[in-house]
Amino acid sequence: MQEKILILDFGGQYNQLIARRVRECRVYCELHSYTTPLEAIRAFGPSGIIFTGGPNSVYVPGAPQVDPALFTLGVPILGICYGCQLMAHQLGGRVSPAQKGTAREYGKTVTHYDTTCRLFAGLPEEDVSWMSHGDYISEVPQGFRLCAHSGACPSVAICDEARGFYGVQFHPEVSHTAHGTDMLRAFLYDICGLSGTWTMGSYKDAAIAQLREKIGGGRVLLALSGGVDSSVCAALLAEAVGAQLTCVFVDHGLLRRNEGDEVEAAFARWNVRLIRVNAQQRFLKRLAGAVEPEVKRKRIGEEFIRVFEEEGKKIGSVDYLAQGTIYPDVIESGAGDASVIKSHHNVGGLPDFVNFREIVEPLRLLFKDEVRALGCELGLPEYLVSRQPFPGPGLAIRVLGEVTEEKLAMLREADAIFRAEVAASGANASQYFAVLTNAHTVGVMGDGRTYGCVCALRAVTTDDFMTADWTRLPYEVLDRASNRIVNEVPGINRVVYDITAKPPGTVEWE
Repeated sequence: MQEKILILDFGGQYNQLIARRVRECRVYCELHSYTTPLEAIRAFGPSGIIFTGGPNSVYVPGAPQVDPALFTLGVPILGICYGCQLMAHQLGGRVSPAQKGTAREYGKTVTHYDTTCRLFAGLPEEDVSWMSHGDYISEVPQGFRLCAHSGACPSVAICDEARGFYGVQFHPEVSHTAHGTDMLRAFLYDICGLSGTWTMGSYKDAAIAQLREKIGGGRVLLALSGGVDSSVCAALLAEAVGAQLTCVFVDHGLLRRNEGDEVEAAFARWNVRLIRVNAQQRFLKRLAGAVEPEVKRKRIGEEFIRVFEEEGKKIGSVDYLAQGTIYPDVIESGAGDASVIKSHHNVGGLPDFVNFREIVEPLRLLFKDEVRALGCELGLPEYLVSRQPFPGPGLAIRVLGEVTEEKLAMLREADAIFRAEVAASGANASQYFAVLTNAHTVGVMGDGRTYGCVCALRAVTTDDFMTADWTRLPYEVLDRASNRIVNEVPGINRVVYDITAKPPGTVEWE
């Protein structure tokens, strides 16, 4: 991790994709707020810096800015969209609102590139880029030149190659930009001089060494759910501190059918101390009256901590609480300058006071596919590494409205039927599950009127779970699942299929 890229977040909608693309080029990066102090940036030691997009206009009072000294650090900088305009604005250029019919661009746009610029070297001189801007650079800063344009905008890209400063008005991180990844690779390899040495193997070794140094002779309590993230976290900690680790599996009564027993059976084969805590009634009581998703998540997060604290006291002298928090959890809970999409129970759902010396989160900076790759490096079995994600709050956020035992029982059966039918079909979906909505509809069964619950089915296809598309399941699969659910699950009389991508939706409904 000597080669590092710092991504400064200005609140754009594609910012997590920039981090994904950089890591796909085998270069380590982190996403931090644009308010990060200069001292912290120097301490991070970036080989290059990327400014993200954002929703603001740089010339408006109070718009996000960076410390001008950032431009004197001697490292290459790439500005994307707002980041490009910010660079121009702070270095003496001018950014203006687009006039009607001129410079304002959204969506796929034919773009002309100056391939003498190192950022576009070897690429076609004309191709498609993805635009999303209402402002444009009307005056180029001293030392910069124009290196790309479109039919509507003369300043699609600017560069000062002597200082290593580059700005693009479009979004190279989005797949709609042809050769966008090639441009990012050119910035990383040719301009920043990196070689792409970051691998999961090197990350594993570094993480194990850091955990040993941090934990020392302390004892660790791991919140184990049996999902991919916590399983990989358990394996990494076991490699680092061995017998100092105790895994606590809290069965909160919000799991899928037979899941608690399956998790216990899977980990019984490992040389890991595993404690199963049956806390079903405790969590249901805590959720009584909770309807809003954020309230559910925060109550579950706090109750998890209280259970772990109690178990820690029973074990005696536990210093650290470990969690399988991953980067999407952090970003969606409001990392950097991003807005809070939903408070993950293990991030934004944590209570203010936690009775442990510290919380250890060794996967906090990894995306889901990177966690799976790390699991393979650690020798975890394929069925665990490839398991579908399951949220920590469990079925509580797949039962809309107040959570009751009756609703959970209905959802477990409907979910099991749907997952069985999709698995049997061999359909290529990354995650699929059922949701029990709080809507009721009139139906007819056995020549009689019914007034039952609506069950929603959800299946998505994705590489990283930061963005996702709804899966085009065959109608035959949906037909079998719908018929079985309506006939086999009392209380459900209608089934619908969710065809919303992420964004604008999220994978989960709550």
